[in-house]
Order: sequence, then C-alpha cells, then structure tokens
Amino acid sequence: MINITIIAVGKLKESYLRDGCKEYLKRLGAFAKVDIIEINEERCSDNPSAKEIETVILKEGERITQRIPKNAAVIPLCIEGKEYSSPDFSKLIEELSLNSSHLCFIIGGSFGLSDGVKALSKTKLSFGKMTLPHQLARLVLLEQVYRGFSISNNSKYHK
Repeated sequence: MINITIIAVGKLKESYLRDGCKEYLKRLGAFAKVDIIEINEERCSDNPSAKEIETVILKEGERITQRIPKNAAVIPLCIEGKEYSSPDFSKLIEELSLNSSHLCFIIGGSFGLSDGVKALSKTKLSFGKMTLPHQLARLVLLEQVYRGFSISNNSKYHK
C-alpha cells in the first residue's frame, strides 16, 4: 500500500470542506495510507507589501520543507504546474509509485509556494489557470487522487 502525505498551509475552516475531505480520506483508505499535515499560515498585514508577501512565502516554505517525508516523491500544486486529465493523473500516480512508496503533495497558502519548495520536484501539478482557495484545492486534490486510484482499479467511480 502506498503512503500519501498532503502538506497544506492553513486549516480547513468551513464544515463542508472538512466533511468532503473526511469522505475522500475514508474512501482512499482502500488504496493508500493518507496523512494530512497542516502548516500554520504566516501572519501578515491586511495590505501586505511585495517584501512582506515574499517573507510569508519563504517562512511557510521553510515549515513545509521540514515536514516532507524522507524519500517521498514531491508533487507541489502550483499554477505553473502541468494540467492532467483524470486518466493521465491516474497514470502519473502509478508511475511515481513505481519509484517511491511515498507521495507527498504540497498545497501552499494564499500567496503560493516558495521557489525552494517548487524546486524539490520535477513533477508539478496544476488544476488549471483558475485560482482556487487553498482549502478547496485540498478537497479537489483528495477527490482526484481517489479518482486516480479508482481508474487504476477499474472502479465504476470514474465514468
């Protein structure tokens, strides 16, 4: 069984997001051991300067890097990442799991991920050009990982 760690900046604030994530975590239990690590969001002013945003991204990046499991294949979610169809994402999970028994997806905070975190992987993932709140991105990621395993296992979930 593969291990999956999701490192996410911030806590889920809305009950509907917590409930949705809980459901997909339950479903994923048949395919993988999934851990979610929440990293505290760095505080900043209501109208942060470019320098303050850069500091936030760097500090969050340091906390993220410290929590990445050893020997894990790192997959950061970022706008410059590659977009995949669900079947192609399923293949990606299969390919990555051939070389590593541990996958680590990383979801940054409101300002994104540091270049240092992005540089830890050649495989970057994007859900498209639209911006998603990072809490919603967690739910979408869990659903797509579940869908990927369902495709690989010829489940009826993916139509």
